[in-house]
Amino acid sequence: MKNKHVVGKMLFLIFLVCTVGVLASGKMPLPITNMQNWLDTLKVNLGLDLQGGLHLDYEIDLSDIDPADQDDALAAVQAVIERRVNAIGVGEPIVQIANRGLDKFLIVELPGVRNIEQAKEIIKETPFLEFREERTPEEITAYFEPLNTESKQGADDALARINNGEDFSLVQKEVDPLAILQESESEESSESQNKQIFVKKGVLAGAPAVEAVLFDEEVAPNTVFPEIVESEVAYHIVRKGDIRGEGEELEVGYELITFIKQNQRTNPAQLYKSTELTGEFLDKAEVTFSQQGAQRPEVSIFFNAQGAEMFKDLTGRSIGKTIAIAVDDQIVSAPSVGVELAGGQAQITGNFTIEEATNLAGRLNEGALPVPISLASQQSVEASLGAQALNTSLKAGLIGLAFVMIYMILFYRFFGFIAALAIGFYALTLIAIFKLSSTLPAGLSITLTLSGIAGLILSIGMAVDANILIYERIHEELKRGRRLHHAIEEGFSRAWTAIRDGNISTILTCLILTIIGTGFVKGFALILIIGVLLSMVTAVVLVKIVIRASAGSWLSSRPWLIARGIKSIDITPDDKKL
Repeated sequence: MKNKHVVGKMLFLIFLVCTVGVLASGKMPLPITNMQNWLDTLKVNLGLDLQGGLHLDYEIDLSDIDPADQDDALAAVQAVIERRVNAIGVGEPIVQIANRGLDKFLIVELPGVRNIEQAKEIIKETPFLEFREERTPEEITAYFEPLNTESKQGADDALARINNGEDFSLVQKEVDPLAILQESESEESSESQNKQIFVKKGVLAGAPAVEAVLFDEEVAPNTVFPEIVESEVAYHIVRKGDIRGEGEELEVGYELITFIKQNQRTNPAQLYKSTELTGEFLDKAEVTFSQQGAQRPEVSIFFNAQGAEMFKDLTGRSIGKTIAIAVDDQIVSAPSVGVELAGGQAQITGNFTIEEATNLAGRLNEGALPVPISLASQQSVEASLGAQALNTSLKAGLIGLAFVMIYMILFYRFFGFIAALAIGFYALTLIAIFKLSSTLPAGLSITLTLSGIAGLILSIGMAVDANILIYERIHEELKRGRRLHHAIEEGFSRAWTAIRDGNISTILTCLILTIIGTGFVKGFALILIIGVLLSMVTAVVLVKIVIRASAGSWLSSRPWLIARGIKSIDITPDDKKL
């Protein structure tokens, strides 16, 4: 009697789980509006390969990172971006590091995201914060000298082309950005056919070498000066134009092809060089207000212990100089240093509004990138491809499942029918688990991908395999002459060790894949773990309860419902209790 109560409770529990599975899978409408609305919000999260989305490749700049520290920097970049995309609820994003030759790339896949600009904002919203120190005069020269050598070579090549007979205006259009801009601005001007500029003597005081050429009587009008004319800021190819007026009213027309020199005045950001002190060492950032004059909002930043020591060293070697604070490669502040600063605290000042300062502090607190990244390529995966792949995979899975059920029923008859019911229960419960997981926080929910579907189908095969082991053991016991009650108990007992060992080895393998695998491999392993655990419960627990509750004297008197080769089964009081 006690066993009947236990079996009854277990059957009620199974019925309850089946009901929840059917409701969560969306197959049964409810009269309760609020409950129905909640069920309608449940969905299976689909991966990028099934529902479409965005694939972004970012090139990682490790040029300023010591080779010994590059692995740590890459891990930090990956962790920061994962935190950023998880925080905004992108379902199961893929963020991983890839090698392409000697370059490192960050691959980001965002399922369901259609707006490329929105995705870029998500990735780059976390700023790259760094502190830069002034270059020495020797370092400045060493930095700009090769750039100016290249600029001078460009001027020499352009002049050689002109001296060899090419038209000045055509060369000017090709190599001089300033000339192209001026031409685009004056396209509708009536003077567009005559682009020369007229000047009087003394007007070009900032470029005396150019003025000397223009007012040199030995240089004929409407000719190109055969040498490069160098000024303080550029290398020039000078074409002397028309001459008009006399005396103090004398004017000379001219045109230039200009190659700008690079120096700290034309490119002030290069006055500074990068240091190891970046946002990687940031502890926190908060909005404060300056204590001098008008209280303007600023962002106070606090470093961790390692960053505080680095900041102390940086200020110690920069006394009497300035330190530039750059956010996303833009210098927002360059305060001067009077003394060595200990304590690991600094201020980012600028013409911030309270909202701008608050946003910057918040973004810094969300995690700053330890190295800069730049978008190398982007790809939008069309949802139609994902829908087609999903439909094909589901059809294949359903067809395979139907054949497995038919096979089990034909070969194992009544027990096969119970196995088919168990597999149906397994499928409903798995769908319910997928849908209910969508209510969990980002990063914890389950996302179904094509590889996950493969793991799901494989777990169904393992569930069927467990049933086959159990039924074969029961058949062996019946052929030995055991009664039905004892054969069922012994069959489950003997099959359990093989089922346990096979499933545990599969789970351990999948755990290893989730640790060392990336992307779709992890999805396959995770779905397979869930499927194996659920299939083991259905095969060992659910099937056993149903067989115990349904197999009695009526089945013992009908051995043909169990299998071939069994002509009769002895009926005992134990069988009747079943």
